[in-house]
Amino acid sequence: MCGIVGAVRTSEASGFLLEGLRRLEYRGYDSAGVVVINPAGELERARTVGKVSELEQALRQAPLAGATGIAHTRWATHGGVTKPNAHPHICNGALALVCNGIVENHESLRDAQRAAGLSFTSETDTEVVVHQVYLHLQDGLDLAAAVRATMAELHGSFALAVVHAGEPARLVAARQGPPLLLGRADGENFVASDINALLTVTREYQVLENGDVADIRGTECLIRDRAGQVVERAVHTSTQSGDSAELGEYRHFMQKEIHEQPRAVADTLEGRLLGDHVLEESFGTRAREIFETTRQIQIIACGTSYHAGLVAQHWLEYVGIPCEVEVASEYRYRRHAPREGTLVVTISQSGETADTLAALEEATRQRIAGSLVICNVPESSLVRESDLAFMTHCGPEVGVASTKTFVSAMTGLLLLALVLSRRRGFDAGFEAHVVRQIRTLPAALESVLTMEGAVADMARVFGDKEHALFLGRGAHFPIAMEGALKLKEISYIHAEAYPAGELKHGPLALVDEKMPVVAVAPNDLLIEKLKSNLEEVRARGGRLFLFADPGSGLVESEDVRILQVAPVDSAIAPIIYTVPLQLLSYHVALIKGTDVDKPRNLAKSVTVE
Repeated sequence: MCGIVGAVRTSEASGFLLEGLRRLEYRGYDSAGVVVINPAGELERARTVGKVSELEQALRQAPLAGATGIAHTRWATHGGVTKPNAHPHICNGALALVCNGIVENHESLRDAQRAAGLSFTSETDTEVVVHQVYLHLQDGLDLAAAVRATMAELHGSFALAVVHAGEPARLVAARQGPPLLLGRADGENFVASDINALLTVTREYQVLENGDVADIRGTECLIRDRAGQVVERAVHTSTQSGDSAELGEYRHFMQKEIHEQPRAVADTLEGRLLGDHVLEESFGTRAREIFETTRQIQIIACGTSYHAGLVAQHWLEYVGIPCEVEVASEYRYRRHAPREGTLVVTISQSGETADTLAALEEATRQRIAGSLVICNVPESSLVRESDLAFMTHCGPEVGVASTKTFVSAMTGLLLLALVLSRRRGFDAGFEAHVVRQIRTLPAALESVLTMEGAVADMARVFGDKEHALFLGRGAHFPIAMEGALKLKEISYIHAEAYPAGELKHGPLALVDEKMPVVAVAPNDLLIEKLKSNLEEVRARGGRLFLFADPGSGLVESEDVRILQVAPVDSAIAPIIYTVPLQLLSYHVALIKGTDVDKPRNLAKSVTVE
């Protein structure tokens, strides 16, 4: 959510700032803006509602000249989607600030600022922050000290960058929650919300810790921690390619990322298997120690990651590991009594999901065996805060709707179940059998992708629909949930998922000839039960759209459309059956004409609660 870019350069800054915003678009936003300090020592600002391309067009008509500047993409929280609410915000004509996050005590600060004679041009909490920095400058503090004093007065989670027209080669950046990175190259300094925005100038970066204030002056950068002590933060080198976020031959990033899933899973498995066994150290250097004391699992996640956790619950409990799955945003607001030996597992593509971070903090206050994160971003907050980490090697995922990180996270969770099954003394042949199936995953994913043409044809039926119902049983109910989520996310069709056995307990009332019912039907132990549930739908005039194993015995008819999925072992079937549902939602969204990669009101990286 939101994105910050900043630069202190020896040449024009606006080109880098715009390109940085483009590379942060995937995070989600509704307006954009930029400010630079021009050669005359004045602030020049441009803001637009809508896409970064509209800001770019505005700058073509009225270019901004200056070597120091900050830019921002906003995802509205306080105040509507309007130009006055877009960042950067300016105070007294000389001080400009951009901010990610939420300031919880903005109302009380606003009242005090009004009493001090300050006025407001927006509805945002960010304008309160820039005013507060200004008040400290008026008290005689320098820019970095004023930012530090302001941070001490703010309640909430935020990252910010500030420039002052009177100091044209200075930028101050600070973090208390959402991520903020520093980059340096050829005597120039940069800040950004994530590495994607820095890759055009450098691969080396530092991650600010909570409470840090970075004071950039020309070629120099000094970082002070929460206590005001000068600190050095580790320099990391990104292995991410500068063009890894390019579309190539694909129409949308979501389509590209669906087709990247075989490679993403292959890369995630690389070095994690030895013969017929999963390497325990795949989960971190302390894995052996922590798994030794693990007696049960508590999974905490949001959205798509939550669905991955629900699938993993079936795998873990099959091998005798008790498992609970929690929605992160709910977890921290009720009392907990985790049993001794609980391993807390968080799942997050970005590693910066605010609710999941807060839930992990709450969980670690309890008596637990340890914490493990399944994540796609090294050096993210969840990776740093967890005892163990399993990295999915997917590369950047640009589309807001998660695809390749979902299947890779499930793959990692299946490996976890196998490692713990071995420690529990579960059937020795079971791990070997499942590992052999896991090795077939990349090829099986390639095979299911060949269904895209048939799925696109099926999608035409959904073009005029307003509702859809998704059904599954066992480990495939969470896959149905994920299918419903994908459809609603990117096509804006209202979709619900239910365990097929629950039809008679409410959802059957919705079924008629206008309600498409989608079901996943692998040929597993529950197939006969599922068939009975599907007959209930047919008896009430419902139209069925099934993704089924050829051996399931399901028969196509006028009101039953079946797309066959090549047979796979039940251990990996949830991963495979995910893909046709992704393709269905993608092609329905194409028909609907929605913004597939950046659906309305949604953000890729949810860094506020």
